[in-house]
Amino acid sequence: MGEPNTAPTAAQQSGTKSTLTSRIAYAFGNVGQSAFYNALSTYFIVYVTSSLFSGVDKSVATKLIGIITGLVVVIRIAEIFIDPLLGNIIDNTNTKWGRFKPWQLIGGTVSAILLVLVYTGLFGLVNVNTTLFIVLFIITFIVLDVFYSLRDISYWGMIPALSSDSHERSTYTALGSFGGSIGYNGLTIVVIPIVTYFSWVFTGKYVESQSGWTCFGIIVGLLGLLTAWTVAFGTKENESALRSKAQKNGNPIEAFKAIFQNDQLLWVALSYLLYAIANVATTGVLIFLFKFILDNQAAYSLTGVIALVAGLVMAPLYPILNKRIPGRYLYIGGMISMIAGYVMLGIFSDNIIMVFVALVLFDVPGTLIQMTAILSLTDSIEYGQLKTGKRNEAVTLSVRPMLDKIGGAMSNGIVGIIAVAAGMTGNATAADMTASNIHIFKICAFYIPLVLIILSLIVFLFKVKITEKMHDEIVKELEVKLANGEIEADDAQTVEAVEAVAVAETAGTAGTATPAGQPESR
Repeated sequence: MGEPNTAPTAAQQSGTKSTLTSRIAYAFGNVGQSAFYNALSTYFIVYVTSSLFSGVDKSVATKLIGIITGLVVVIRIAEIFIDPLLGNIIDNTNTKWGRFKPWQLIGGTVSAILLVLVYTGLFGLVNVNTTLFIVLFIITFIVLDVFYSLRDISYWGMIPALSSDSHERSTYTALGSFGGSIGYNGLTIVVIPIVTYFSWVFTGKYVESQSGWTCFGIIVGLLGLLTAWTVAFGTKENESALRSKAQKNGNPIEAFKAIFQNDQLLWVALSYLLYAIANVATTGVLIFLFKFILDNQAAYSLTGVIALVAGLVMAPLYPILNKRIPGRYLYIGGMISMIAGYVMLGIFSDNIIMVFVALVLFDVPGTLIQMTAILSLTDSIEYGQLKTGKRNEAVTLSVRPMLDKIGGAMSNGIVGIIAVAAGMTGNATAADMTASNIHIFKICAFYIPLVLIILSLIVFLFKVKITEKMHDEIVKELEVKLANGEIEADDAQTVEAVEAVAVAETAGTAGTATPAGQPESR
C-alpha cells in the first residue's frame, strides 16, 4: 500500500483562501467604519465649534453652537431606541446574498454621502439661512445616523454568521478591533494635518477653515464607502445548525423583549456603557487639553500615535492572551490600568511628559476591554437562545452600537459644553484660559469619567457571569436541544438554570478529551 495522501485537497485550499479573504475584508471594513465614527462623534463637534459658524456674528455663533450641540445629543440619544428595531429588520432580512451584507452596502453608501453633506455646512446654507439650515440639519443628521447604525449593527452582527466557533469568533473580533484601531486612531493622527493643509490650499492660511473640514469629510466619506463595499463583497455568511434551526424573529416588540429577557446581555451592556461614556468623553476633549492647557496643539497628533500603536499591538495579542487568561481578568486588568491613567491625567494635566505616560496607561487596555465586551455580548446570543428559545443575532449585537452611540452623544455634549463654558471656541488661545476654565475642563474630562470607570468595574465584577467555558457548554446543550426539538419559544430559563447546564455538562465530561476542532479555550 502506498503512503496516505496528506496534501490538502482543492476544496480545503479553496476554503482556506476563502477564510483568509473573509478575514482581511472584515478587518479592512472597520478601518473605515471606525474612522467614520470618530469623524461623527468627536471631530464633527470640533468642526462645529471652530469653523461651521465662522461667517456668522460671534454672539449668534455661540448660540448656534449650543443649539447644534444640543440637537446632536438629543438626536443620538433618541435614536438608541431605534437601533434594536434596525437590528430586528436585519435579523428578518433573507436574501441569497446573506442577511448582513446587503446592509453593509446600503448603510455604508448612504451614510458616506450624508457625512460629506454635513461637513459642507449643507453646501454653505448655514451662512445664508440659519433657520432653514437647522431644520434641514436635523433631518439630514437623523438619516445619516440611521444608515450608519445599519452599517455598524450589520458589521458586528455578522460575526456569528461568519462562524459558530468561539475561537474563530475571537479571531474576527480581534481583526475587527485591529482595523478599528487603525481607522479611529489613524484619523486622530491625520485630522489636523488634513484640515490645515486643505485650508492652506483654498485660503492660503494654515488655520482651520470650512474648506479644510469639507475636504476632511470627503476623505472620511470615501474611506467609509470603500471599506463598506469591501465587507459586502469580500465576506461569506455561513449557515450552521444553531442558525438554521433558530426560530424566525418576530416583530419589533419581540426584539425589545429579547433584549430585556437576556440578563447577561444587559449587565455586560451596562458595564460597557459606563466605560464607553468615560472613554469617548475623555478622548473627545483631549484636543482641548493640548490646545488650551498645554499650549502645544501640534503634539496632539501623538495621542493618536499612542492609541494606534496600542491597538496594533494589543489586537493581535488578544486571542493569544485569551487562550491563557480568561477574558474576565483581561477586562478587570484593563480597568485598573485606566483608573491609574485617569488619576495621573487629573494630577499632571499641565506636564506634557506625564500626560503621555498617563495616555499609555489609558490607551493600552482599551482593546482588551472592548474586545472582551464584544465577545461577551456575542456569546450572550447563545445564552439568550437557550434562555428564551429565540435566536436574535443582529438585535442582540445592536446593543453595542447603541451603547457607542450613547457614548458618542455624551462626547458631543461634553465637547460642546466645555467649548462654550470655558471659552474654548473660535480664535481663543491658552493665554485666555483662567483657573476656573481649567478646573471645569478637568472635572468634565477626567474626574467624572474616572467615577464611571470605577462603576463599570464594579458592575462587571459582581454581575457579569458568562465566561468562555460557560458559553462552550451552552452551545453543546443548544445543539442537543435543537436536534431533539426540545426548545420552545416560551421555555424561559433563569440565569441559575443556564449556569447549572454548564456545571452539569462540565462534571459529566470531566476527564474526556476535547472534541476534534473544538478549542479548549478562547
